[in-house]
Amino acid sequence: MLESTGTTAFAGGKMLAAREGGIGLITFNQPEKRNAMSIEMWTGLGEILEEYEADDTLSVVVLAGAGDKAFVSGADISQFAKHRNNADSQKEYDRITGIGRQKFHNFSKPIIAKIHGFCMGGGLAIAMATDIRIGTPESQFGIPAARLSIAYAPDSVKKLIDLVGPAHARMILYTARRIGGMEAERIGLINQCVPVEELDATVMGIARAIAENAPLSVRASKLTIAEMLKDESKRDMAAIKAIGEKCFNSDDFKEGRTAFMEKRRPVFTGR
Repeated sequence: MLESTGTTAFAGGKMLAAREGGIGLITFNQPEKRNAMSIEMWTGLGEILEEYEADDTLSVVVLAGAGDKAFVSGADISQFAKHRNNADSQKEYDRITGIGRQKFHNFSKPIIAKIHGFCMGGGLAIAMATDIRIGTPESQFGIPAARLSIAYAPDSVKKLIDLVGPAHARMILYTARRIGGMEAERIGLINQCVPVEELDATVMGIARAIAENAPLSVRASKLTIAEMLKDESKRDMAAIKAIGEKCFNSDDFKEGRTAFMEKRRPVFTGR
């Protein structure tokens, strides 16, 4: 678990939230099940992100799994018999978890996944939806959908293709095999693979670098990247233009120019 102060529990303690400077820390806290994602945890994640979205003191979020066995090992299979036993129950499961998923996918600030141990199935879908993924050689990645006779969600398949290309996506999905951190880095599934003893320092170093930059500029980059990955006909160019104008009209733009001329580090406020 990431070190921090003022930890708050959500989802009956299975989701933990804390703050460290301008960094929001979120921990999947079900280590006895390798942090498998339950319905309640999706609700808790949505509640945390709603708070973090409204908190102007936070510029970036780090996701991590409790313990040393897993980031998120997948969906909580113990809930499948009740909530995902056929197509109709799957629709209801999607509806219940959809609120948290929507808040996660619509979150405007960068999210970093700190991955050690298992990152499988739905856990890999969570990691792929983050902006930056850092793992270790011991990390294990895979999508076991073919061993459970489930169809992996189309949006997650699209993210997989965007990251690793169709050839590697086919190999991962068709074989349901696990790959380690070094292979995941080689094919582009994660940004960086570092020794486990360097994982915390690497992730927090990236998070602090982001937190020191102009929040509006970082948000503009996240929004623009997301829109440019869409088909041209579906891109929201008006939103890109609006956030660009907001950057140029901001106090932070003035601060950035002044700090550059005065040869000092800028102090950004997000306004």
